[in-house]
Amino acid sequence: MFFKKNLLCLVLFVVASAGFSQSTFTNPLLPAGADPFSFYKDGFYYYTHTTGKNITLWKTDNLAGLKTAEKKIVFTPPPKGPYSKQLWAPEIHFLQNKWYIYFAADSGNNNDHRLWVLENSSRDPLKGDWVMKGKLQTPDDKWAIDGSVFENKGQLYCIWSGWEGDHNGQQNIYIAKMKNPWTIEGQRALISAPELDWEMHGDLNSKNDPPHVNVNEGPEVLEHDGKLFLIYSASGCWTEYYALGMLHTSANSDLMDAKAWTKLPQPVFKASPENKVYAPGHNSFFRSPDGKEDWILYHANSSPGQGCGGFRSPRAQKFSWDKNGFPVFGTPVSEQMLLNVPSK
Repeated sequence: MFFKKNLLCLVLFVVASAGFSQSTFTNPLLPAGADPFSFYKDGFYYYTHTTGKNITLWKTDNLAGLKTAEKKIVFTPPPKGPYSKQLWAPEIHFLQNKWYIYFAADSGNNNDHRLWVLENSSRDPLKGDWVMKGKLQTPDDKWAIDGSVFENKGQLYCIWSGWEGDHNGQQNIYIAKMKNPWTIEGQRALISAPELDWEMHGDLNSKNDPPHVNVNEGPEVLEHDGKLFLIYSASGCWTEYYALGMLHTSANSDLMDAKAWTKLPQPVFKASPENKVYAPGHNSFFRSPDGKEDWILYHANSSPGQGCGGFRSPRAQKFSWDKNGFPVFGTPVSEQMLLNVPSK
């Protein structure tokens, strides 16, 4: 009897250690990590976030279990060159039977920030070789960060945050068509600029920066029931006003026409001091393994005044849809709130 009881305890311990018994979780998903992004394929989520110095991928069948997930550094930049420093906001996508990672980087000078593309033909992106395809050449070759790609009606598009000219002062959101996963074709179209009061908090106190910067950044497209929703971050991430806004259009519209997009006047996801969640932003989306639940993945701070540094941590929570087919993200949940893991 003693042996059977101890054997049962051992089995339960092994099962629990393997994560099979996890039914709930709390935010944050990791102690730190800004600009979280994931892509689901063949039963696994491939997750990444900004480290600043390399690109790391996590592989897991449950995003709530990132803390114990397999991970691997898949790209370390050269010590010098145009994509050697300040690697920001990587995204991983599976397009045309290959894996692609899009990220922003510079030479050590922020004015040089541009988008770059890596390619991997392996079935598992943690294996095989990641090959530098080169710069994702945006029209006019202006400052660019936060690149994302999506497909609509058979056409691949790139969206990003960029400058109109060659000097810092305002970040807009642009869109362009793509010829293939590493090549933009045609002109860029401006579809969102900071213009609302809540988007224009951006005072800086640095001799190396302009006194004020207006920000629209981190664009991500969400498709639902024939509509496209572009969720973006606005106001400076260094302020307490960083929040998510939304544009929407029909999936049948001309996405290159700025007039086709309608911007909501108020943020759709913002800080919750009562829940001690501050400056939520730079989101992405994922669905539960069974495809029945929609989740928002975002970063936030746990205290005011923590800005854009290493205090930002990745978080996730389920969201719903209203009767008009618009997403309802609710309020950022407290770190003490127990959440059910995404449904399988």
